[in-house]
Amino acid sequence: MKPDWTEITAPSAEDIADLAIIARDSLPASFAAAAQDVLIRVEDLAPEDMLIDLGIDDPFSLSGLYDGVPLTRKSVMDQPDRADTIWLFRRALLDEWVERDGVTLMELVSHVYVHELAHHLGWSDHDIAAIDRWWE
Repeated sequence: MKPDWTEITAPSAEDIADLAIIARDSLPASFAAAAQDVLIRVEDLAPEDMLIDLGIDDPFSLSGLYDGVPLTRKSVMDQPDRADTIWLFRRALLDEWVERDGVTLMELVSHVYVHELAHHLGWSDHDIAAIDRWWE
């Protein structure tokens, strides 16, 4: 039976957040505590000031971002000025999802979430790429 496309809408920011929470709640116990301390924030696209800071011209090229101090650089003497946050950008994620035939939205959101969480744990993009070949 074919779906009734007249009733289907694009996933909302809340839907993307729900998928990220499922990904967080599915993590191995060794990462669960660290993940609980990081906020999940979903916006349609990255804010202009964030794009400028990152030197990114195309907001659709940024699907997620970790904003905070990695655990490997934190100190009990630090006075945090904001909560560690994983940003997910709904429209960029949806564009990428359309381009990646055969990848579910759950798989994509989970992958981006885990990638950003790895930055919270202190991993570099190079470290992540060494064990995660998903993008290839």
